[in-house]
Amino acid sequence: MKKASFAATALVLIAGSAMAADLPSYKAPPPPPPPIMTWTGLYAGLNFGVGFYDRNSSNAWGVGWGNHGGSRAGVVGGGQIGYNYQITPMFVVGLETDFQGTSIGSGAGGNSWGWFFGLPPVTTATLNWFGTVRGRAGITVLNSKVLIYGTGGFAYGEVQRNGWWNQNSAVQTGWTAGGGAEWMVITNWSLKLEYLYTQISGTGNNNNWFWVFNPGWGLNSPNNRTRFHTIRAGVNYHFSFGSPAPVLAKY
Repeated sequence: MKKASFAATALVLIAGSAMAADLPSYKAPPPPPPPIMTWTGLYAGLNFGVGFYDRNSSNAWGVGWGNHGGSRAGVVGGGQIGYNYQITPMFVVGLETDFQGTSIGSGAGGNSWGWFFGLPPVTTATLNWFGTVRGRAGITVLNSKVLIYGTGGFAYGEVQRNGWWNQNSAVQTGWTAGGGAEWMVITNWSLKLEYLYTQISGTGNNNNWFWVFNPGWGLNSPNNRTRFHTIRAGVNYHFSFGSPAPVLAKY
């Protein structure tokens, strides 16, 4: 009797173990891998910095030839929007446009010929705003988190010149070139530092013409070239519309 009871208990234990082995595992799957780091996609952001005229910028208008009478540094601030495409883990290309308000100006004086007629050489030029449309190309370092790039393209802006008796504002066009570095601090957010050299030019309002002795003389607003430097820091949010989706393991 005892032998029969022992045998029955052993059969029950063996059957239970076999059934437990056939049950599915409820072990939680491992967490998904982190998002793939990529510069590809649309981004937008804000920037702020300083700017000043180049010493060769011909920003004055007056009697005869004229250059600006010293640069007055000013603040620069605005926004940008662009798109990057990461060709390889190392190379990135893109397109960016930005628009800036500024307080960059030139001081009074300069090489104006007003002294010849007993007139003070009071001429100032202020860059009210400017914008650019630029291509970008660069390389990534530090596990693709830092992008070092060069940039260049089209530029435009409004320059206001103040003379002895009136003002003249004109929208000028030209080119810009420079470079910078951008650091992806956390997912979707980056910080950047950028330098641009810009040259825009164009004739002023014809109402500033008074009289002309010969080309290069007279009270006029000549074909001025406005050259200036800007250094800006900024922040961008990357929407990552073009980034590849992370590969998830199946369980």
